[in-house]
Amino acid sequence: MPELPEVEVVRRGLQDHVVGRHIARARISGVRVARRHDAGAEDLAGRLHDVTVTAASRRGKYLWLALDGEDALIVHLGMSGQMLVEPADAPLEKHCHARFDFSDGGPQLRFVDQRTFGGLALSPLGADGIPQAVAHIAPDPFEAAYDQAAVVRRMKLRDSAVKRALLDQTLVSGIGNIYADEALWRAKVHGERLCSALTKPTLSRILDHARDVMGEALGHGGTSFDSLYVNVNGASGYFDRSLHAYGRAGTPCDRCGAPMRREHFMNRSSFSCPVCQPRPRRRSVA
Repeated sequence: MPELPEVEVVRRGLQDHVVGRHIARARISGVRVARRHDAGAEDLAGRLHDVTVTAASRRGKYLWLALDGEDALIVHLGMSGQMLVEPADAPLEKHCHARFDFSDGGPQLRFVDQRTFGGLALSPLGADGIPQAVAHIAPDPFEAAYDQAAVVRRMKLRDSAVKRALLDQTLVSGIGNIYADEALWRAKVHGERLCSALTKPTLSRILDHARDVMGEALGHGGTSFDSLYVNVNGASGYFDRSLHAYGRAGTPCDRCGAPMRREHFMNRSSFSCPVCQPRPRRRSVA
């Protein structure tokens, strides 16, 4: 699933190619793409007619287009969702579920989703500019509203694995499995160490590394293990070439040379160095 850098790459593309344009017509096919919009696909398409896109915004992994009025179109990318800007006469993708035509006659915006885990929905915007449907998500490390000291204090009170805390989007948003593993490798901390057993400076250092690695990934267009993760022009990111932990089981640790290991954690895989990141004596419950 795309994490903060991948979603931010898409947001920037929408900012450049869609913001300020007037939607003349929206076409939505199938029911799954609008399953988060209670009134259904036909209602969603109708409410996206004759509106102007005023901003492209993001919090963590959540992406939305602000519309003139009081609503935002939330875009759930899911496992394979793509927002593509293409000429209106370009061949239609097999898994294109939504098309937006603009009054300027320029390129279309298309929502393509092969695995159909993603979708579109409308949500009222709050006074802070955050859609109500996203209000429960914590600020991410790149937001002005992010308070790292407060996050560290909350983490320190938890008797749960530090990786679990990093993945909790109500605590700090945007960090997923890939960048959690990278941050923990940089901090030399095993993901099953308990938050309560780590010092506040260590917790803060882990969060610093998470921000740093996501910033670096953003500079490379994100991480594209899957060819479906692309920007609005269809190009893949290439930060996967710079990863030190995720997906590197059996390869030498870039720091000490020990073979990297793969472990199961919260129904997913974790990658770490057995020498640089020793397991805690008592393994936490994921």
